[in-house]
Amino acid sequence: MYARKVSLCLKSESGSQFLQKIEHDVVPLFRKQQGFLDQLILPSTHGKMFYVYTFWESHEDAEKYDRTTLPALSRLLAAIVDGALRVHPFAGSQGRLSNVSP
Repeated sequence: MYARKVSLCLKSESGSQFLQKIEHDVVPLFRKQQGFLDQLILPSTHGKMFYVYTFWESHEDAEKYDRTTLPALSRLLAAIVDGALRVHPFAGSQGRLSNVSP
């Protein structure tokens, strides 16, 4: 399993718009990608910074995401993101994903 973290800073007053775009546009975009396993989206404590973690079956799938989906994601979020998306790749992981119910 491979992971990518994208950090982004939202423009003022765009938090609710960001969450709507994530739910309606971004997550469906992720699910269409070969090798996509899951995602985790976390806000910072002040709510302006967000961290989007994506998990992939292979290094190749993660690299393809960087080349193809990430530019589309940047364009999709351009109106509400302040600055560029920052990608932080992670090497292979020995962990596994599991469904956790509240």
